[in-house]
Amino acid sequence: FLADLESHGELVRIRERVSPRLEIAEIADRAVKSGGPALLFENVDGSAMPVAINLFASHERMLRALEISSYREWEERLEFFLDPKPPEGLVGKLKALPRVTELASVFPKTVRSGASQEIVHTGEDVDLSKLPVLTCWPQDGGPFITMPLVVTRDSRSGKTNVGMYRMQVYDRATTGMHWQKHK
Repeated sequence: FLADLESHGELVRIRERVSPRLEIAEIADRAVKSGGPALLFENVDGSAMPVAINLFASHERMLRALEISSYREWEERLEFFLDPKPPEGLVGKLKALPRVTELASVFPKTVRSGASQEIVHTGEDVDLSKLPVLTCWPQDGGPFITMPLVVTRDSRSGKTNVGMYRMQVYDRATTGMHWQKHK
């Protein structure tokens, strides 16, 4: 996706050293408010990892990420899911089949291994300080992982949920989150 954005002039590489404490967030905020491109910070204080930000901060980049070519296609594909009405008659049901098939492909699949498991740190090897976690606001209590995928499982039903909750990094192996009961 980064290569695709770069080839379309939608990504700027920033090679100067930047701080994950307030500086990256401030630069990104100015860029998004001016309609600027996605940013790739390649030299982040305290981390060997780069930071990509503002990847989905424009309608065009969002469409590109979803591999949708136009707003019309967006509306056509999503209308079925956002305003579901039972199809009427045989013809309506036949027209709905491709969308039902598309819906079936969105559910997660269980696999034994994947790219996300190529490097796994456990126990004493866990060290969140190696990640370039940002502090975005001067009054924040510390650095926050801003869009993590948090996987939870209900202890009674076994049902799994994936949500995005800002996670505050407390130390090398501990985070905390504000989690509301109704969520």
